[in-house]
Amino acid sequence: VTCGVPPATSSRPSTKLYENFGFDFAEDQVENTPQIILGEANYKKWVNSVDPNNMLNRQYPLLSRVRELGLLEKTAELGVLSKLEKQGLTLEKAEELLPVLEELGVLSLVANNQQLLINGVAPLAVEGAPLLLPVVAGALDIGAPAFFLGAAGAAGLDAYLFASGVEVPFIGLPAGGVLGLVLIPLSVVLAVVGGAIGNLKN
Repeated sequence: VTCGVPPATSSRPSTKLYENFGFDFAEDQVENTPQIILGEANYKKWVNSVDPNNMLNRQYPLLSRVRELGLLEKTAELGVLSKLEKQGLTLEKAEELLPVLEELGVLSLVANNQQLLINGVAPLAVEGAPLLLPVVAGALDIGAPAFFLGAAGAAGLDAYLFASGVEVPFIGLPAGGVLGLVLIPLSVVLAVVGGAIGNLKN
C-alpha cells in the first residue's frame, strides 16, 4: 500500500530586499534604473567617477582642520592636559577606563559609526573648539562644580523657554522644543562629565 506524501516545503521567510518596499503599485527599480547606478554601492561608485570631490562621498578633513586651527597648540597653551591630570585623569587612569568603556559598548559604538562621527560630530567639535577650549580650561580649574553648574544652566534655560512660551522666529515652533534638542543633551553631557571628574578626584 502506498500513500502519497506531499513534498516538504521550506517555511523560511524571504530576506530579499526591494527599494519599492514590495508594493505592487510601486515602480520596479530594476526596470527603471540603469544598472550602473542601481543600489547604493553602485551609485556612490558612479558619483565618484563623475566628480571625485562630490558631497556624497566627501569626508570631513579632521586632521588637516585640527592643524589649520592650531588646536594642539591652543590646548597646550591653556594647559588643558595638565589640568586634567590635576583633576585625576592621568594616563594610567585613562588606560584603566578603556576596558570599562569596552564593556559598556562605547568603543564598539564608535568603531561602527566612524563615518557618522567624522562627518557629523567632528565638524561641530573641531570648528567650535577655538571658542570652547578656553571655557573648558576654565571649568577644569574649578572642577566638577563648574560642570554641574553648566548642566543646571542649560536645563534651566530650556525650562524657562518652555515656561515663557517663546517661539522661534519665522517657523513658529516653541523655542524650548527646538533648542532643547541641544540644551538637554548638553546638560546631560555636562552632568556626566562633572560626575566623572568628581569620581576621579575621589
